[in-house]
Amino acid sequence: MTLDSRIGCLGDAPRQLPARYLRQPPNTNPDLDRVDIRDAKAADFAAIIRLNAAEERQTSSMDVERLRTLHDLSCCHRVALVQGEIAGFLIAMRESARYRNDNFSWFACRYPNFLYIDRIVVSGEFTGMKIGTSLYRNLFAFARLNGVLDVVCEYNIEPPNPASKAFHDRWGFMEVGTRRVANGCKWVSLQAARI
Repeated sequence: MTLDSRIGCLGDAPRQLPARYLRQPPNTNPDLDRVDIRDAKAADFAAIIRLNAAEERQTSSMDVERLRTLHDLSCCHRVALVQGEIAGFLIAMRESARYRNDNFSWFACRYPNFLYIDRIVVSGEFTGMKIGTSLYRNLFAFARLNGVLDVVCEYNIEPPNPASKAFHDRWGFMEVGTRRVANGCKWVSLQAARI
């Protein structure tokens, strides 16, 4: 299947609602009171790009133009702050987003109602503080509030990303496929978790 045929199965999906029209979970996290989760804003972009650059091997490169595009497509773009410093971020979009991405298109052809995690990145300086857990708790609450059936993502099998595999296993993700991407340089596990 070519990329164009995968994108074609999106058809004329309804335009994605702006995030302000979607219900948001309350910003409560009793177990992680040192972590504050909030919507990302333009003033956060420089810090987000720096965090992403440190993890490009596992994600993909992202300049400010790319981040603006992802931000505009997302329904859930969050940052995690520890004492006011951005410790991590997450970008996710609904199935109706006009996102031209091979992995997103793969899910769009198979799942009618989903929330796609484009990327989650946590600074190594905050390892062990459960920043990823805090971001995912917020994301899953958002998904439940908005009637999402499945949360989907991918992580690298090659080059290996055992930390991501273990993290997603804990959240109940199951492998639903694999793909070679990045001109064959990466092999990813396509994952889904039922809400």
